[in-house]
Amino acid sequence: MNKSPDIAKLLEIMAALRTPGTGCPWDLEQDFQTIAPYTIEEAYEVADAIARNDLADLKDELGDLLLQVVFHARMAEEQNAFDFAAVVDAIIAKMLRRHPHVFGETRDLSAEAVKGLWSKIKAEEKAARRHTRAAAPDEDVGLLADVPLALPGLTRAVKLQSKASTVGFDWNDPRAVLAKIREETDEIEDALAKGDKAEVCAEIGDLLFAVANLARHLNGDPESAIRLTNAKFERRFAFIEAELGRRGIALKDAGLAEMDVLWNEAKRRETDTKKQS
Repeated sequence: MNKSPDIAKLLEIMAALRTPGTGCPWDLEQDFQTIAPYTIEEAYEVADAIARNDLADLKDELGDLLLQVVFHARMAEEQNAFDFAAVVDAIIAKMLRRHPHVFGETRDLSAEAVKGLWSKIKAEEKAARRHTRAAAPDEDVGLLADVPLALPGLTRAVKLQSKASTVGFDWNDPRAVLAKIREETDEIEDALAKGDKAEVCAEIGDLLFAVANLARHLNGDPESAIRLTNAKFERRFAFIEAELGRRGIALKDAGLAEMDVLWNEAKRRETDTKKQS
């Protein structure tokens, strides 16, 4: 493995791009707010490469994500707030602090005990941050206050639920969550009967929140699950397009019944392929 310190070169490139007069006009116009969406996008592209099991692409996407870290660190350095080295120092200190079972004297912990220890240390860190900030009386410092608003909806739902579960606000059986999902679908049906679009939308949100909760209880990730289903939908719809094209039929001219037959054929082929593998 190549261990050359190429990060120094990356930092030099970023500094050059942000140098007034000689740098890149686009890069110079950016700030934390304008770059944040790109940071989120790059994180998604990393997840996409993992879902496709494309390690070559994963290498490239991790580089793109690293560039985002370097970009934010450079802008902070320009404001005399912190630099990339401080970011590295902070994460090193955090990893050492959160792994006393590896780097300290706490040894022979089970995976569950490690998870509990990690949560305890995070809670202590949060309390310390509150003390350091000397939070104003009107500052939101509740249990759920540090769950980022910018997270994807399903991911944030799981984090909110996980936080609440630490104080016992949770179901202890996934079947209870499944019952809640059925309850929410009934409420959607009632809202549809009333013809209240706003209420229907609100009830759909409740349903999605409950579905995310079920995924959490089953140790699944709803965002990963929906990405897999999206990919499955794309794959099967592509089969419909290809088959209709082979028959000389345009998509707009095909009826729903005909497309549904092809959809079921795509499902059957996938099932047969799984059985053979």
